[in-house]
Amino acid sequence: MAEKRDYYEVLGVDKNADEATLKKAYRKLAKQYHPDTNQGDEEAAEKFKEVQEAYAILGDPDKRKQYDQFGHAAFDQTAGGAGGFGGFGGFDFGGDMGDIFGDLFGFGGGSRRSNYNGPVKGANLRATVRITFEEAVFGVEKEIELNLKDECTDCHGTGAKPGTSPETCTKCNGRGRIVTRQQSMFGMVQSEQVCPDCGGSGKVIKYKCPKCGGSGFTSSRKKIQISVPAGIDDGQSIRIRGKGEPGRNGGERGDLLVEVMIAEHPVFQRQDTTIYSTVPISFATAALGGPIRIKTVDGEVEYQVQPGTQTDTRIRLRGKGVPYLRNKATRGDHYVTFVVQVPRSLTPEQKEALKAFAETMGEEKSGSEHKKKKKGGFSEIFEKGKKKD
Repeated sequence: MAEKRDYYEVLGVDKNADEATLKKAYRKLAKQYHPDTNQGDEEAAEKFKEVQEAYAILGDPDKRKQYDQFGHAAFDQTAGGAGGFGGFGGFDFGGDMGDIFGDLFGFGGGSRRSNYNGPVKGANLRATVRITFEEAVFGVEKEIELNLKDECTDCHGTGAKPGTSPETCTKCNGRGRIVTRQQSMFGMVQSEQVCPDCGGSGKVIKYKCPKCGGSGFTSSRKKIQISVPAGIDDGQSIRIRGKGEPGRNGGERGDLLVEVMIAEHPVFQRQDTTIYSTVPISFATAALGGPIRIKTVDGEVEYQVQPGTQTDTRIRLRGKGVPYLRNKATRGDHYVTFVVQVPRSLTPEQKEALKAFAETMGEEKSGSEHKKKKKGGFSEIFEKGKKKD
C-alpha cells in the first residue's frame, strides 16, 4: 500500500494555514479534480479522494489537532492510534462540505441546490482579425465572417419535430442529474452526475426536428462589424457581447472574443505606446547640420539636425507615438535614431576634397594610411561610419 502524503502537502498549504486558506485551497483542488469535469480519468478520481480526505481532517479543528500531534496514525485503526478511525465516528461530509460542493458544482445541501434545468448562458466564440500598423494606432472598422447559430425556425429551439414536444426524462425524472452512492473508506459517499440520457436538460426528444436534427439551432454564415479601438496592441482581444453561442433554456447568448493581430511595419517598431525608427543621414548633414524629413505615423515632419551629430544619436518626437487605449487623446512618443551614412565610392575629385579636409583637421598621410594627430577628427567619424556599414 502506497504511503499517504502529508495532508498539508495534498492541499498545498502551510501547517499554520488558517481556516479560510484551507477552504480556499480545497475548493480549488476539488473543482480541478471533480469526477464531473474529469470523466473517465482515474488519476483525477484518486486525487479527488485524496483532497477530500485531507480536508475532512484539516477542516475539522479537533481532527486537525489530533493529526498535528499523531499524524496519519491518529486515524489508522491498524496503527492503534489515538481514537482511531472509529474514534471520530467516521468522516462527516455534511454541513460545510455540502455548501462547498454547492458553490463549485451546483449541488449540495439545503438552499445551495441549483436548478439544473434553468437558463444557461451560451458559450463564447473566438475569432481573429488582422490589421495594419497604422490601423492599430488610429483605430479602424473591420468586418469578419463566421458561422453563427440561431434558434431553429421550425421547432423554435425545442429540438422536437413540429407538432411534438420534448418529454420528461424518466431516468432522472426531469432533474438533469442522477445521484450515485458509493461505499468508501470514509463511509457512504453521495455524488451527483449529469444524466447520461438527457445530457442534463431533464428532457428527451423522441421525434427530432428534421431541420436542426434535434439540436434546436441552425448555423449560417454571417458578417460581423468590428470596431477596433485606437491604440490596441498585438494579441489583445475585443469582446462583442451577445454574438457567441445561443443560451440553453432561455439563457442569454455568449460573447464573441476577437483577437487582434497586427502586421509588422517596414520602418516602425512599437513597444506599448512608444514608436521607434532609424533614419540615415549623410556625412555632410551630420557635420554641418541642416533640415531633414522624418517619416512618422502622422506623415513626414521636418527636423533640424544639429551640426556635429554623431551616428546613433537618438532624438524624441513628443506625441508622435501610439494613443493610450483608455485615453486616445494622450499619445506616446516617437524615438528616432540617426545613422551617419559613409559613401561607399568616391570620385577622384571627392577623394581629393576629403583629403584636403582631413589635413585641415590635423591629419596627415603616413604611407598608405592616415595617422590621427587629434581625436575627434574626420578619420574617427569616417571609420565609425564604415563599421556601421
